Amino acid sequence: MKLLIVEDEVKLADYLSKGLSEEGYVVDAVHNGVDGLHSAMEGQYDLIVLDGMLPGIDGMAVLAALRQSRQTPVLMLTARVRVEDRVRGLKAGADDYLVKPFAFSELVARIETLLKRAGASRPLDGGVLLSVADLRVDLARRRATRAGQRLDLSAKEFQLLALLMRRSGQVLSRTEIAEQVWDVNFDHGTNIIDVAVRRLRGKIDAPFDQPLLHTVRGMGYVLEPRPL
Repeated sequence: MKLLIVEDEVKLADYLSKGLSEEGYVVDAVHNGVDGLHSAMEGQYDLIVLDGMLPGIDGMAVLAALRQSRQTPVLMLTARVRVEDRVRGLKAGADDYLVKPFAFSELVARIETLLKRAGASRPLDGGVLLSVADLRVDLARRRATRAGQRLDLSAKEFQLLALLMRRSGQVLSRTEIAEQVWDVNFDHGTNIIDVAVRRLRGKIDAPFDQPLLHTVRGMGYVLEPRPL
């Protein structure tokens, strides 16, 4: 899943980007309201973490403009602690509100709750465990197993597998995979996605009887159990 962070404190934005990437999300970060609104309107994000006080356009104005055409879940961050400020943010269309300073674990929990509410949740256990047939991924521990055997995956292979498992049963195009895992526009002149899928397939399918990762000719890839 892809998140947008709009936060003018660069160190905080970098910290959140790193932490959320480690949680398995693809993260973009911008540092002012103008760039935040442009990215929120032009990009395809599952959730936006939006600071309330931004240079250029403040967070409330960004939220108001966004809500005219987009219902992307928004978690607002603010240093303002007054109840009326939080109420103002929620009435403006924020889906949740988190006061600084906050614990990173609380931020992750709130993001997972909002994604679940939006129908884009991780499917098991409220957030960190993914399962398809005998394939398991623990997002918190960054661990993947199949039939109880530990799978040795690179960081990108883990992200790719997590994406395919979250969207199990759905055909993902090479373009969508490139955007969600590599955060780049797919270049049709390269075979980077096919190479990555082949390597992943060699680790999650080759040693086992039942293949789970399938090619859908002309469309992309899908992870799902099929009858043998």
